[in-house]
Amino acid sequence: MDREARIKELISKMTLEEKVSQLSYTSAAIPRLGIPEYNWWNECLHGVARAGVATVFPQAIALAATFDEDFVEQTADAISDEARAKYNEAIKQGNRGQYWGLTFWTPNINIFRDPRWGRGQETYGEDPHLTGRIGAALVRGLQGADPENLKTAACAKHYAVHSGPEKLRHTFNAVVSKKDLFETYLPAFRMLVEANVETVMGAYNRTLDEPCCGSNYLLKDILRGRWGFKGHVVSDCWAIRDFHENHKITNSPEESAALALNAGCDLNCGCTYPMLTVSHKKGLVKEEAINTSLARLLRTRFKLGMFDSPASGKYDKLGREVINCEKHRQLALKAAEKSIVLLKNDNGILPLDSSAKNITVTGPGAANAHTLFGNYYGVSSRFVTVLEGLAEKVMDKFGVSLEYRQGCLMYGENTNEGYGEGSYSEIVIAVMGLDGAIEGEEGDAIASDSNGDRDTIELPPWQLEFLKKLRAAGKKIILVLTGGSPIAFPEDIADAIIFAWYPGEQGGKAVADIIFGDVVPSGKLPITFPASTDQLPPYEDYSMKGRTYRYMTKKPLYPFGFGLSYTSFRFDSIALSAPLISANGSVKVKVQVNNTGKRDADEVVQIYISKDDRGENDPLFSLRSFRRISITAGKSAAVDFELSASAFETVNDEGESVLLPGSYTVIAADAAPVPVSAEKGAPAPVSAKIKVM
Repeated sequence: MDREARIKELISKMTLEEKVSQLSYTSAAIPRLGIPEYNWWNECLHGVARAGVATVFPQAIALAATFDEDFVEQTADAISDEARAKYNEAIKQGNRGQYWGLTFWTPNINIFRDPRWGRGQETYGEDPHLTGRIGAALVRGLQGADPENLKTAACAKHYAVHSGPEKLRHTFNAVVSKKDLFETYLPAFRMLVEANVETVMGAYNRTLDEPCCGSNYLLKDILRGRWGFKGHVVSDCWAIRDFHENHKITNSPEESAALALNAGCDLNCGCTYPMLTVSHKKGLVKEEAINTSLARLLRTRFKLGMFDSPASGKYDKLGREVINCEKHRQLALKAAEKSIVLLKNDNGILPLDSSAKNITVTGPGAANAHTLFGNYYGVSSRFVTVLEGLAEKVMDKFGVSLEYRQGCLMYGENTNEGYGEGSYSEIVIAVMGLDGAIEGEEGDAIASDSNGDRDTIELPPWQLEFLKKLRAAGKKIILVLTGGSPIAFPEDIADAIIFAWYPGEQGGKAVADIIFGDVVPSGKLPITFPASTDQLPPYEDYSMKGRTYRYMTKKPLYPFGFGLSYTSFRFDSIALSAPLISANGSVKVKVQVNNTGKRDADEVVQIYISKDDRGENDPLFSLRSFRRISITAGKSAAVDFELSASAFETVNDEGESVLLPGSYTVIAADAAPVPVSAEKGAPAPVSAKIKVM
């Protein structure tokens, strides 16, 4: 009997109550039909989370900073190996509890539109194209190559227009133009649907007056109608309860359950769908709708092999030997090394050489393992802090004196001053910034005054004051910043500045490898760093005007796509295969890049499109492609791209993508082509004109 026939037969044998029992995340067992219990709630944002020991990779925003979709897919493949191994071992032991399953509610592909959002660290940054490509790579790695036999099931969340404020997410109505909706907020979701993501999660908030988990416009019209999504939809946790308790658009749980199910939300993470039996009795929902959602959920479980004979599946042999294995630990190290961004390097102070004999490590992040985690993290058998990584690095350097003093606190001012600045070495490695207690999800960021968000993006003032004292004492400062979102600071506060994100279990070793030059930094910012909070539009405003590199007219501290190296690059030329492009056509782009320095290194070639006579509300530039390449010192490389006509489309006020005739500029650069890029040390971009017919 084929899969669809088996699904139809199972549903035909269930009572209404049994059917409803399968639509909640804690799906009940139905022994007489051979259906085991299953908990759909599992997490693996950057490694399997909340299920014992697992490899902890850098946080999602750091993975985006690699600008390397092949590497992200490789990382996700390792994560799904561990996930399958954990599931296999758990089933042997009769453990079918939460966090031990195969349906993972990741990736978070919301657009990081405002740097104050505490959960922005879970995303792949501010750009729809980068977000879609990195997100699709993660989906491929998690789900495997066979869409009918899934390794695990991935989930695109939170659909849609969801990016803070955290404290308002259960009540907020995101009012957004059709142009912004289809130009910024939805493209990544569409790209993941095209990548066959198995699951889509609805958001807590309302969008255009409809609750996202009960939105006919989002779920029926766009997701299943225009995009043809065939998988299942899950609510965010307790989001359907928000319909009547917080959004006040229904009057009872049974009304909320009916609204969500009828709109196409198949699975309830929460406590509302058991009321579907009452909804059905009152005529608010038909059994046919319940059957439709149940079939989608059973289909996912069949694809995951949950009804196959024991040990017969292609992934059933994965065992505990792959969990946090040496291969995966090395992969986590490589991920951290590829993601770390060098923001400043005055006078080539980095990498440190043999003349660095006396070094003081200081700052509240140096010995703080919380700066490695990010949110939604697992537990590793070894977390390497920055202090540990540096200590290991100098262990065999007997001429180097390394000492550590905390210096200042992470969350507030020192009660007393401690050591005077004059007692610090001439070279100071200061590890400052944020950790998950300051920014994160509303219930996790226990040191936050704003439910996990930040009211301001500046470096905490007590940390800045401490750095100023070190600076005034004449110290050479290498500033290592941790965090999952942009931090604003005066650039003259340090000689070199490294942004390490939340770099995972091997983060301290990666930072040390870069500081001492064993690794050449190559990470790029997946989000603009504004110069101050004052540059930001109101947080509650979901308009894209003034936000991200695509619409921001104010001068940022660091531009999107930016990141320095220990070598130097030059963009020599750009050539287009044709001077014209029309609908359904494409153009090939060849970029010549030269490594003019003395170190072999990676460069990220970024392709932007700008419409020469753009409208007032159109993007200044839009990333349309990118590629990470390795270039030997003193050598050049030709990098090829192909842009389809859709890369030149404009989204109009009705949310329609249209190809408008006119002149366009194709730009190759290693950062967003805004004036500040060159000031910060990015090589000059190269560009070419093309006519759209």
